[in-house]
Amino acid sequence: MTAKKDNSPADEIRILRDQLDRWSHEYYELDSPSVPDVEYDRVFRRLEELEVEHPELITSDSPTRRIGGEPLQAFVKVRHEVPMLSLSNALDEQEFRDFDRRTRDRLDARGQISYVAEPKLDGLAVSLLYEDGQLVRAATRGNGESGEDITANARTIRSVRRKLRGAPPARLEVRGEVIMPHSGFRQLNKNQEKAGRKLFATPRNAAAGSLRQLDPNIAAQRPLEFYAYSVAQLVGEEWPKCHFDLLERVQEWGLCVNKEVKICNGLDSALEFYNDILSRRDDLGYDIDGIVYKVNRLDWQRDLGFVSRAPRWAVAYKFPAQEEITILNDVDWQVGRTGALTPVAKLEPVQVGGVTVSNASLHNIDEIRRLD
Repeated sequence: MTAKKDNSPADEIRILRDQLDRWSHEYYELDSPSVPDVEYDRVFRRLEELEVEHPELITSDSPTRRIGGEPLQAFVKVRHEVPMLSLSNALDEQEFRDFDRRTRDRLDARGQISYVAEPKLDGLAVSLLYEDGQLVRAATRGNGESGEDITANARTIRSVRRKLRGAPPARLEVRGEVIMPHSGFRQLNKNQEKAGRKLFATPRNAAAGSLRQLDPNIAAQRPLEFYAYSVAQLVGEEWPKCHFDLLERVQEWGLCVNKEVKICNGLDSALEFYNDILSRRDDLGYDIDGIVYKVNRLDWQRDLGFVSRAPRWAVAYKFPAQEEITILNDVDWQVGRTGALTPVAKLEPVQVGGVTVSNASLHNIDEIRRLD
C-alpha cells in the first residue's frame, strides 16, 4: 500500500506509519528487509513533514517519536513487581553436567530434559512493561529488586516496540538485553574520536552508558538493539506450556528474539550447541560470554523453584576468557582522586573479542608492594 497525493493528511499519515512499522518488522524481527534503507528514510522524512504540518495528528506510537525528548533531571527508581534474578554459573563442562544431573534428580526425570539454549548476550538487562499493547515503562535490572526508569531512552531504540503487533495481552512484562553490535560500536567510537570525546572501552559499556543518558536525544543517536529472552508477567492470556512457545508469542507481538535460540533435547544436544556457538563466537557481530540454558517446560520451572537469588531451572555456561598476545610498549602512572598510584600498560593495539585494546590498568602500587 502506498500513500497517494489525493489521500487526506490523516489517511496518508496512517498509511506511512503502517509502511514503516511493517518495514521495521521485516528488518528487525524477520531479518528480511523488503526495501533499501534509502526508501525507508524517504518515507520517514515524508511522515515527519506531514506531522510538522499537522501536529494534532501526532500520536505517541508514531515511528517519528523515537527521537529523544527533553533531558531528564534524574532517573526515577522503579521497583520490579517480579524480581529480576541473576543466574548461577557453570564454568566448565563438568559443572554443566552437574547442573543437568541435579535438575533430573529434582524432577525425578527418567529421560532427557529439553532445554532452551540462547547466547548469553553481553549487554544491559532491561524490563519492558506493556499495557493493552502500549509500552508504558522500561527499567534497568538494578539490584534485581529495583532499577532505574529508562523509558525515555528505551523508546528511541527501533527494536523496542512502542505498540505491540496483533492482539497483545492486557498486561505483558518482557525481559531482555540491550546490546550494541560491533559495527555500531566501531562507528560510535569513530564519531567520538572525531568529536574529541572519550572512547568507549567495550560495546557493553557503550550500551549501558547510552541507556543511562539523562538526555534521550543522545540515546537516540546510539546504535542499540533489544533482544527478548523471557516473560515476567502475562495477564489476559493463558500462559503456554513451554518457554520456547512463549518466545514465539513474543515474536508474534513484534519483539526481537535472538535467531540463535534453539531447543536442545538432552545433555549431548546442549553441549553440541555450546561448541557450535563457541566456534562461531567471533562471527556473530556482537559480544557474548556463554550460553544460557533454561528448562523448557514451564511447569517444571515452577516445580524447581529458586535458590537464593537464582532459579534452579536455568544456568549460564560461561565461555573461557578470551586471550591474545601483544607487546608492552610502556607503562604510565596515573594518580587517582585519593592519591593512589595506578600503573597503566601501553600496549601494541590488539583485537580481543571484537574490541581493540591499547591500554590496560595494572595492579595499583599498594597491591604491587603487597605482592612484592
